[in-house]
Amino acid sequence: MADVGIVGENEFVERQEKADIIKRLGFSRCRLSLAIPKAIDYKGLEWFNGKKIATSYPGILNSFLKEKGIKAETHVITGSVEIAPGIGLADAIFDIVSSGSTLVSNNLREVEVVMQSEALLIGNPNMDADKKAILEELLFRFDAVKAAQGKKYIMMNVPDDRMSEVLAELPGIKSPTVMPLATKGWSSVHTVLDEKRFWEIIGRLKAAGAEGILVLPIEKMIL
Repeated sequence: MADVGIVGENEFVERQEKADIIKRLGFSRCRLSLAIPKAIDYKGLEWFNGKKIATSYPGILNSFLKEKGIKAETHVITGSVEIAPGIGLADAIFDIVSSGSTLVSNNLREVEVVMQSEALLIGNPNMDADKKAILEELLFRFDAVKAAQGKKYIMMNVPDDRMSEVLAELPGIKSPTVMPLATKGWSSVHTVLDEKRFWEIIGRLKAAGAEGILVLPIEKMIL
């Protein structure tokens, strides 16, 4: 038995295995939705009463239908669920939706979102102390990599008499680092910015007197 693993939330909920959710990882986001043929005039959930729904997630679907008081037949299919209505196996489907392009290509449309899903880090609830310590170190490293995403390390040369103007344009994490250069009257300014913010303020930095602006990627960042 594994101690930790990465799994889609949809699979975790469907299988109902005994494991702890350690961390939501924020990628592989999708949703589980009900979809029907485009031509159908859909008025609400009541439409599904008496209908046959094809899915690979009968547990999640049946729980949802029971909660909403809908009596429908579940038809379990492993793979290519979206073709079921087109070949007469079902009236509707319940499946993973990401971009929605697969639904469109099969003349289906999403009508009800049942749950959101993303990648989860899960763990054995019976891990011993040593393994939990290793897990904490792993989580620390995950956080360091995630914190660096979308961030850039910025270095620039600034005349000392324009320093206050440049610093006013830097929405960094904390106070920027300012170091004197060999050339008298000049300093180097280092900071971390969101990449999207850099392009927003680059013109203002140059206008404020910054020169030799260097942008570097960040692999990891410890907060």
